[in-house]
Amino acid sequence: MSSAEKLEFVSVNDYLAAEDFARTKSEYIDGWVRAMTGATNRHSRVKLNAAFSLMKSLAGKNCQVWDSDTKLRIMNQKTKRFYYPDLQVVCESNLPTESFQDRPVLVIEVLSPSTRLYDLDEKLTAYTQIPTLQYYLILEQHQPIAILLRRNGSLFERLQLEGIETVIELPMLGVSLSMRDIYERIEFTATCVQEPDLQYQEAS
Repeated sequence: MSSAEKLEFVSVNDYLAAEDFARTKSEYIDGWVRAMTGATNRHSRVKLNAAFSLMKSLAGKNCQVWDSDTKLRIMNQKTKRFYYPDLQVVCESNLPTESFQDRPVLVIEVLSPSTRLYDLDEKLTAYTQIPTLQYYLILEQHQPIAILLRRNGSLFERLQLEGIETVIELPMLGVSLSMRDIYERIEFTATCVQEPDLQYQEAS
C-alpha cells in the first residue's frame, strides 16, 4: 500500500468509527491519521503469491493468514497505532466482530515507493515491540530479495536473503517460503529502484 499523511489529530474511537464508513483506508499513528492509496499490480502479485504460499503451508493448523483488509493494533503504554500490513499470520485471533488483530506471529510488508521508509524504519520499530511477533518479513517488488527480522530472545536478528532459489525458513510456524513461489509471474528489473508513485506525489 502507498501512503500519504493527513495532519489531523483524532482519538482512537473516532478513527475506528471513521474507518467503518471510509471509502479508503487510513493508518493511525499516536493520534495522527495517514491515508492509504493504491498499490501497483506488481506489489499485489507479490503479496498474493506470498499469501497463497502461507495458506497452503498453514492448512490444517491453528494459525490464519490475514491480508491488508485487516488492521493490526499496537497498543501499549508508549504507543497507540493501527496499521494495515500487507499480510499477517495470527495464531490467537481476535473476536470475529472486531476489525483488527493484536497478536501476530508473522508480519509481511512488500516495499513500495511511498512506504519504503515507513516499512524499514517506523513500522520495523513498531512491529518488533509486539510481544507475540516472531518474524517481520520485508519483500522487494523488483528482485527476489527479502529482509527477515527474526526473534532471538528479547532481540531481533536481521537476515538478508537473495536469489530465486532461496527458501525463507520460519520454523516457529513450521513454514518454508520459496522465493520462486513468492515471485511467480514477476518480471524482474535490473535494480530495485522504485518507479515513481504518481498517486503519492499528487497526494503529498
